Amino acid sequence: MRYTLLESRRNEVLLLARLLLMMLFVLFGWSKLTDFAGTTAYMASEGLPLPALAAVVVIAMEFVVGLAIMLGICTRPLALLMALYTLGTALVGHHFWTMAGAERAANMINFYKNLSIIGGLLLLCLTGPGKYSLDRR
Repeated sequence: MRYTLLESRRNEVLLLARLLLMMLFVLFGWSKLTDFAGTTAYMASEGLPLPALAAVVVIAMEFVVGLAIMLGICTRPLALLMALYTLGTALVGHHFWTMAGAERAANMINFYKNLSIIGGLLLLCLTGPGKYSLDRR
């Protein structure tokens, strides 16, 4: 009974959840797309092999997959894929256990934020996109 109002707005809440979860990815994916050279340089600085290919994968995941989830296209499998991607970025980009001081603290926060995002993505994978999605058309 306590959740009746929320449950009656289930589809709207799922739409809002998709938009909020993906906003970060789409915004940063766009910035990586528009600064491909800088993105490639960053991938190289992180020691990733084939930094240009890594940059393409990152842009595809963050911008393209992020937009697809926002629109509700193939939501369940893409949410699972994005959860795995987010785990990978946490391990590669926020390896706080190898750092010290302020850098360690900042990366620890970002690492655990990534884990929280993974939780939201897994819930989205289970619940599906809701009524307001292209999956439902």
